[in-house]
Amino acid sequence: MSKSTAPTALDIPPTAKLTPQLQAYFDKCQEKLGFVPNVLKAYAFDPVKLQAFIDMVDDLMLADSGISKLEREMIAVVVSAVNHCHYCLTAHGAAVRQRAKDPIMGELMVQNYRAAELPPKQKAMLDFAVKLTEHPAKMDDADRAALRTVGFTDRDIWDIAATAAFYNMSNRLAAATEMRPNAEYHAMARTKST
Repeated sequence: MSKSTAPTALDIPPTAKLTPQLQAYFDKCQEKLGFVPNVLKAYAFDPVKLQAFIDMVDDLMLADSGISKLEREMIAVVVSAVNHCHYCLTAHGAAVRQRAKDPIMGELMVQNYRAAELPPKQKAMLDFAVKLTEHPAKMDDADRAALRTVGFTDRDIWDIAATAAFYNMSNRLAAATEMRPNAEYHAMARTKST
């Protein structure tokens, strides 16, 4: 596999055959996105790891939460910006553009969320995610209090922290394996929709 098409720099072939449940998930990605994200292909060498990854991502990013799906994508992008994770910036930057229906918002999240005109609640959420990424040992009551002050519940704080923590882990795995984003992400949601 050439560097441009291999999901990672590692030579770990996928399992010979996915379980019916995992194949259905890949088929759904193909149907909805037009491709299977390389992160899923990267995990395809081990169906147990692949299923665990899917379960965690779907729970964090799609389950009921006081944090909107757009806000969760914003957290993923901001954490990935701090970590310079090419894969996640590309993939989740596209997701922010799609969910916000605003290509400029997606670019601002990737480049510098502080330049975006965000409500105080979202800015506080992203500041918390950045501090958790850069200085996890320095998190304290004041950080949680700042989120409560702008209206987040303790359950919301858990969801913000869980999303930021997961993408810190995922960024490190992507960096270690040189995970490569699908080319299709680059063109997604580049025009403003109404």
